Amino acid sequence: MGDENRSKLNRLERDLPEGLLVTAAWLDERGYYPSLRKKYVDLEWLDSPVRGVYRRRRGSITWQHVVISLQNLLDIPLIVGGRTALELQGYAHFLSHRRQVIHLYGRERPPTWLAKLKLEERFIAHKSTRLFHNEPITRGLVNLSVNLETGELFNHDPLRSHFSAQRWGQWDWPLLTSTSERAFLELLDDLPDNESFHQVDMLAEGLASLSPRRLQKLLLDCRSVKVKRLFFFFADRHRHAWLKHLDKNAIDLGRGKRMLVKGGKLDPVYQITVPEDLDAVS
Repeated sequence: MGDENRSKLNRLERDLPEGLLVTAAWLDERGYYPSLRKKYVDLEWLDSPVRGVYRRRRGSITWQHVVISLQNLLDIPLIVGGRTALELQGYAHFLSHRRQVIHLYGRERPPTWLAKLKLEERFIAHKSTRLFHNEPITRGLVNLSVNLETGELFNHDPLRSHFSAQRWGQWDWPLLTSTSERAFLELLDDLPDNESFHQVDMLAEGLASLSPRRLQKLLLDCRSVKVKRLFFFFADRHRHAWLKHLDKNAIDLGRGKRMLVKGGKLDPVYQITVPEDLDAVS
């Protein structure tokens, strides 16, 4: 092997951590053109799990490898959110086991090759701007600084405090997720079509340590009247201490009734229908 090729391989070993995935375009930008990629695959230095996607050979691919690759190498700002984020943050015992689905939130659609990977899980993408007016992360995440001790991001944008990073894997890769406050609102957006009122109610009961500061900012930024009414419905039911620190009058809850459950019981305060066997706020 020539010195130039050896130097390129050494650089690839440095720039592409074992287990993570990159695209042909990523490799092209760094001078690893098709003929060289084919050589690396033939020599088993690289593996191509699906067409146009490459990784250094190491064990099986997990969904965490995929998301960390999107966030940290491919500059695609998709965040783990909703049910998945809450499960990762320790609330799985309140929710039925559905780890076969990984919920991703962002402005962009995920690349089509995600669906072609042989994983036990499948990804569901949500358009974050449908739920929130402002989306603080409008480009890739690779330049964000993460405190891996606390999971906090170093930045000056207060909305970015609605995301946190978890350490994952042998190398403590940062996996960016919604905070519990944001993830709960994302979960409420899936009611009633994809989530159970009773499970969300059990989860809401356990959310005693949410940050009212984060909640206030998120609720002010939230586009969905349904989500905001559901949030206060569950907050009132469980009377968490943080509720008294929220300025409800500043939140636009819209007007008129919202039928969420056909044949359900109308909650007189928030004008939403809830299941008959779930007591409405008195």
